[in-house]
Amino acid sequence: MARIILTHGLIAGLVIIAGVIGTVAISGGEPHGNVWLGYLIMLLGMSAVFMGIKRHRDTHGGGVIRFLPALGVGLGIALFASIAYVLVWEMYLAATGYVFMDQYTAATLEARRAEGLSGEAYRQLEARMRNAVEAYRSPFYRLPLTFVEIFPVGLVVSIVSAVLLSNSRLLPARARS
Repeated sequence: MARIILTHGLIAGLVIIAGVIGTVAISGGEPHGNVWLGYLIMLLGMSAVFMGIKRHRDTHGGGVIRFLPALGVGLGIALFASIAYVLVWEMYLAATGYVFMDQYTAATLEARRAEGLSGEAYRQLEARMRNAVEAYRSPFYRLPLTFVEIFPVGLVVSIVSAVLLSNSRLLPARARS
C-alpha cells in the first residue's frame, strides 16, 4: 500500500506541479492568473487518487475494498501530493526572491482600480493587502496556507473515489459485519 501511495502521490504532485509551471510560463511568469484553471489542474492531478485506490483494490484486494481502507489510500496519496506541492511552491518562491505576494498585491490593486474602486474602499483594500503581504512572509503562515490551498481538493477526490470504488459485496458475509 505504501508503494501505491508514494507512486500515485508522486504522479499527482508532478501533474499539478507541471500544470502550474506551464501556466506560469504561458502567462509570462505571473503565477496569479486564472484561479479556476489552477483548481482544474489540481483536480486533474488528484485523479491519481482514484487510480491509486483502484490499483490497490485490484492488486491487493482481489477487486474488493471497503470504504475506510479506500479512503485511507486516497488520503495518503492526497497528503503526499499536497506536501510535494508545498515544497515546490517554496522552491519557486525562493528562486524568485519571494516577490509573489508583492506582485499579486500590485496586480489585485491595479485590477480593482481599473474596475473603478477608489476612495476609502480602495484604501481599506490596500491596507488589507499590505497586511496579507506581511503575514505571507512568515513560513508559519505561508506553509499551512499553501497546504490548505490544495489538500481540500484531494480530500474531496478521496471521498468521492472511496465511495465509487468501495466494493464489499465479494467479501464473505462474516467479514462484512
